[in-house]
Amino acid sequence: MNPTIELLKSHRSIRKFTDQAVSTEQVREIVSAGQTAATSSNVQAVTVIQVNSSATRDSIAELAGGQAWVSNAGAFLVWCADLKRSGAACARAGGEFEQGMTEHFLIATIDVALAAQNAVIAAESLGLGICYIGGLRNNPAKVTELLQLPEQVYPVFGLCLGYPAQDPEIKPRLSVDAVLMQDAYTDEQQDTHFDDYNERLGHYYQTRTGGTKVSQWTDEMKKLVGKESRPHMRGFLDKQGFKMR
Repeated sequence: MNPTIELLKSHRSIRKFTDQAVSTEQVREIVSAGQTAATSSNVQAVTVIQVNSSATRDSIAELAGGQAWVSNAGAFLVWCADLKRSGAACARAGGEFEQGMTEHFLIATIDVALAAQNAVIAAESLGLGICYIGGLRNNPAKVTELLQLPEQVYPVFGLCLGYPAQDPEIKPRLSVDAVLMQDAYTDEQQDTHFDDYNERLGHYYQTRTGGTKVSQWTDEMKKLVGKESRPHMRGFLDKQGFKMR
């Protein structure tokens, strides 16, 4: 197998790390690799905040739902969608920033996701483990306050980096046939794909937990999308200047 594809397919979320430090040079190289990701119209609407303060990391760990690995990882980065920089560049060229456009919000958020995933691949190529922290959106206003984020900037997710102290199994994904379609959207085989994935994911959970967790993907989706999820996000984004028009 191509070594790059092999690296990608070996991804696991790591939540236990050794005490080995992640150097400043490594973090800079990882973020620099992230910056090479595709960016819409060269906007580069990404800001990364490395959180070094133990107190701040502990606060974010608690806000994220008690995720102790935020505190214990070798490095912790908060990836932010940043239109403030773009607005400043616009003003410098004599223009006026048209705030609140949904397209601009999408550009910034997608830029962050692409850059972060590039950074993750770079980190894993160096032997580091990673764990995304979407839980900081449990209380984005408090995270924004802790990191002193201005308007037109919002925290999309956090990222733990460190040397792995565990070797978990790779979590299975939906089959390629479930997501790769030809010419037009079709869900004719959807139930078949659901059955297949429920079986494989269920086996993974039972193996990982010694039989203590019995769950299927369709049940997980019922819990996630069958109810409101972080309804405060709309008001928070509006307050940060992302007014969606």
